[in-house]
Amino acid sequence: MTGTSVAGSLVQVSVYPVKSLAGRTVREAEVGPAGLVGDRAWTVVDATTGERVTVKATPQMAAVAATGDDEADTVTLTQVLGRPVRLERAAAPQVDAAAVHLVSRAAVARAAEGDVPEGCSADDPRANLLLDLPEGEDERGWVGRTVRIGEVEVAVTRTPKHCLGVYAEVRRPGTVRAGDRVEVLPG
Repeated sequence: MTGTSVAGSLVQVSVYPVKSLAGRTVREAEVGPAGLVGDRAWTVVDATTGERVTVKATPQMAAVAATGDDEADTVTLTQVLGRPVRLERAAAPQVDAAAVHLVSRAAVARAAEGDVPEGCSADDPRANLLLDLPEGEDERGWVGRTVRIGEVEVAVTRTPKHCLGVYAEVRRPGTVRAGDRVEVLPG
């Protein structure tokens, strides 16, 4: 490719305020150098031991959506998990591999048909940005490329081992909004 190509549009923006909990769909989000502002800013900690509690060891966490009310969320989590926990603000976003996780509707459709990496949830890929791409476009081909989503630019770094879509680092911060154009830049 020699020029910029329109690769689709941003369908949905999701922020996961508490690591391992369900996300919230928002109309728009600020994207800073570390990813979406407020994304994975809190962690769940066992109130007795002080150890982090994660969805890998406690899968029922994924069904709990953070409300933004720390006290209410703590009460709900304590009830769901059957043990005392607390929310703790993280020093930095608690991302596993990259600042931003992008996934296309086509990837979700492939996963629903059985093409899903082991350990990944086809029902909830836990991506920040859900994209609608033209027929035949596959975000996995963007590794090593820069993608512009609205006013934000991200460098696609790799495909996840246990998830759908691609991971990216922020090159140019800004705001992303549902409906923004998605463009793959030359390079």
